[in-house]
Amino acid sequence: MNLKQRVTEDMKAAMRAKDAVRLSAIRLLLAAIKQREVDERIELSDTDVIGVIEKMLKQRRDSITAYEAAQRQDLADAEKFEMSVLEAYMPKPLGDAEVLAAVEQAIASSGASGIKDMGKVIAALRPQLAGRADMGKVSALVKAKLGG
Repeated sequence: MNLKQRVTEDMKAAMRAKDAVRLSAIRLLLAAIKQREVDERIELSDTDVIGVIEKMLKQRRDSITAYEAAQRQDLADAEKFEMSVLEAYMPKPLGDAEVLAAVEQAIASSGASGIKDMGKVIAALRPQLAGRADMGKVSALVKAKLGG
């Protein structure tokens, strides 16, 4: 069962359980997936769906920060619940040692010699680390390894 089918089955389960809050969060995810499929006229792969989820998680993090700054804890809590629902569909995150090993392997295999090759290394890492590691931290690690 691919990720999109799993989300659809979870939506059906939430409907049967009459879990309105969870159902709402899952429907938001399905709407975002379908919107991207319509816009790009493609069937999304699991990797593409993970990209959609990552984008939605980033939006939730930004909203939580804004709501907490405005002292609207009720809205921040709703966003946190949506994040917990979305995070359930993300692959298991990699540990720091695994990310470091992947970065070192990508640098070695790409033949990167300096900061000018950073894009090449990130491009090699993105498919294998997408959804499993914070790409901002990965980028900083690559930059440090390349002497930037």
